[in-house]
Amino acid sequence: MADEIMWALRAWGLKLPGAHSKSPWPGHDDLAVRDKTFAFMSSDGEPFSLSCKLPYTHSVALDLPFAKPTGYGLGRAGWVTFTPQEAEMPSLETMKEWIEESYRARAPKKLVRVLDERP
Repeated sequence: MADEIMWALRAWGLKLPGAHSKSPWPGHDDLAVRDKTFAFMSSDGEPFSLSCKLPYTHSVALDLPFAKPTGYGLGRAGWVTFTPQEAEMPSLETMKEWIEESYRARAPKKLVRVLDERP
């Protein structure tokens, strides 16, 4: 089930203006815009993991039992890593909101305007 959720999130994220896949190291199939990662995502067969930059909702997100500040110092910059078990998986819509917030934080303003102009 986790792989199917990750596929759905990745497919949705790749529809954001200028988004593309980026795999800087094994076990990850991340989303980026202009080569700036906005969602670190586990690849097929790996345990579910999603990391997003959440400048507005990080403190609320960190209250979730399966959330923690992202390692390598990224947590200090508002990045949050989610590693839910299947029984505690957030809704697809919630995870899309996290990915979009992260996209908006990392994408050039021009591309954010393109997103805002979508119907």
